Amino acid sequence: MTVRGFRLSQRGIIPLQPPASTLDELTGSVSDGFYSTFATLSGGTRVLGLRAHLERLYGPAAATGLRPSADEKSLCEGIAGLAKENLPSESRIRVILTKDTGDIYVGIQPFTPLPESIYENGVSVITAEMARHDPRIKGTDFITQSADQRKLVKGDIFEILMTRNGRILEGMTSNFYAVSESHGEPCGTLITAQKGILLGITRRAVLRIARGQGMSIEYRSPYVEENFDEAFLTSSSRGVVPIVKIDGKPVGQGRPGAWTKRLSLAYQAYVRERSEAILPDES
Repeated sequence: MTVRGFRLSQRGIIPLQPPASTLDELTGSVSDGFYSTFATLSGGTRVLGLRAHLERLYGPAAATGLRPSADEKSLCEGIAGLAKENLPSESRIRVILTKDTGDIYVGIQPFTPLPESIYENGVSVITAEMARHDPRIKGTDFITQSADQRKLVKGDIFEILMTRNGRILEGMTSNFYAVSESHGEPCGTLITAQKGILLGITRRAVLRIARGQGMSIEYRSPYVEENFDEAFLTSSSRGVVPIVKIDGKPVGQGRPGAWTKRLSLAYQAYVRERSEAILPDES
């Protein structure tokens, strides 16, 4: 699926040529920078956690004195206009702010949600000993550094879980969670790393939802060899995705668990209620 790329400035939107085949390819064609990736909702007019996504660019820029080529208002107007061109499909969008010049780039492609079979049957993942250099900043350099590992995501392998000393940190493009029902808690315990990971925007919502469902949260990096009752990953464009195998070993009963299904449904409702208008007059 072709990715259209654009450079934004206060004077307008300049198309990049030629189009890229993937968002990662487009990212690799520009200078290193900060980025965020998300999908639109409601006919290309809304995004869950839009302000948080923009903060991933403009926050580091302000901290370092970098002057972006376009302000937030211009960027949102550009995103809204480009998303309309993909209708009736929603859009998957990546925004990049380069560290050297402050140029803002937008990559956009029609967004096709995952098939329902993924959520019904779950996915298989594998682990790799690696971690982000600076997990609190979403930098494009990580995409380049992890290029070889990303090639492993094919066939039955849905995602790579990054580990350190046998403990699971996060996915390369997602956050990771395990569910345990053996901690003496009547509603189960959600286990997820807190340090050494990118604190995803979807992750924040899911943790809030889990507490609302009565679950307790245990902040730690679980061991790869632990016997989880359930496991799942989250990301902005994919929501809550059940994991049924890690490195070929079944998780729990080898099928999506009850808590994962419950959180997934609650998250879908949360998205409908809490998504933000890209442009204020569309709220």
